[in-house]
Amino acid sequence: MRLLLISNSTGADGGYLDHCEAELGSFVGAARVLFVPFALHDEAGYGETTCSKLARMGIDAEWADRAGDPADRIAEYAAVFVGGGNTFRLLDRLYATGMLQALRSAVRGGMPYVGSSAGSNVAGPTIKTTNDMPIVEPPSFEALGLVPFQINPHYVDRDPDSTHRGETREQRLTEYLEENDTPVVALREGAMLRIEDGSITLKGSSGARIYRRGFPAVEVPPGSGVGEYLAV
Repeated sequence: MRLLLISNSTGADGGYLDHCEAELGSFVGAARVLFVPFALHDEAGYGETTCSKLARMGIDAEWADRAGDPADRIAEYAAVFVGGGNTFRLLDRLYATGMLQALRSAVRGGMPYVGSSAGSNVAGPTIKTTNDMPIVEPPSFEALGLVPFQINPHYVDRDPDSTHRGETREQRLTEYLEENDTPVVALREGAMLRIEDGSITLKGSSGARIYRRGFPAVEVPPGSGVGEYLAV
């Protein structure tokens, strides 16, 4: 399988896909792309914005319309890009349209998969490590299961000067591992995973942290192979 799992689609400067443009372009190449906008309420606006951006990058893309049997259209494209937004809404829509199983089969069969934020979340076994509010209730937390680990995008380190007394992201992920065995790859803003030819490489401008049950968290710098850190 070939996957590019991006933590965030909007960079610190506010540019949409600018920070990952080079990586995304080299990953997709000349493939005709289906963009899945189901994580946002305004699916049409999201689809048009993203396809326009991809067109400026030289990528031919169309967006999936829930009214047009999108699961049946996957075979018309050479790659898929699942955008970010609310992970619960995204997963609910994937179940409702039949795209969950269709995407799983297509990607496992070799179709390149790009995900950003929520789109990266659903590449894992479940969405249990999303940061989003459960604004809708999908039939299950079970997701695409394209990778054998959970994704936590937008990872934020604890601010030692903060007066906030709520749980840190690290505490929440540690809590997840109290009840689950599946490792978690926590991606900071600007980080992404490129998975192909059996290797998992951390790309982008920032690092990641790997959380495993019964082991200390491990810091992973950009440019590193991630597979060795996931072995227990």
